[in-house]
Amino acid sequence: MRKSAWEKTQEELLQERAEILGRAGEALSAALSDLEKIGRSITERFREAGESPGPETLTEINREIRHYNRAREYAQLRYYYLIVTREAMGIRRHKAVEEVYKIPPKKKYL
Repeated sequence: MRKSAWEKTQEELLQERAEILGRAGEALSAALSDLEKIGRSITERFREAGESPGPETLTEINREIRHYNRAREYAQLRYYYLIVTREAMGIRRHKAVEEVYKIPPKKKYL
C-alpha cells in the first residue's frame, strides 16, 4: 500500500526529530567524555605528585581543575540544550536523561 503525501511528511518529521535528539545526546556524551578524561588527568597528576606536591605542581593541577570546571560548564550547557530540545518536542519527563547523563560536581582548587 502506498503512503500518502501527508504520511510521508509525518514520517520525515519524526525522522528529523529523532536525528535532532540524537545529535543533542551525542554532543552531551562527547562533553561528558572529555570531562571524564580531564578528571582522570587530574587524578594521575595527584598520584604522580605524591604527598607533598611543590608549588609548580599545584599550579599545574589548579590549571587542570580550571579546565575541568570549564568543561563541566560546557557539559551542563549541552545537558540544558538536550532538555530544551526534548521539551520543544513535547517530551516532558526527563528521568531517564537524568540517570544516563550525570554531571559531576565542580572540583575545588588547591
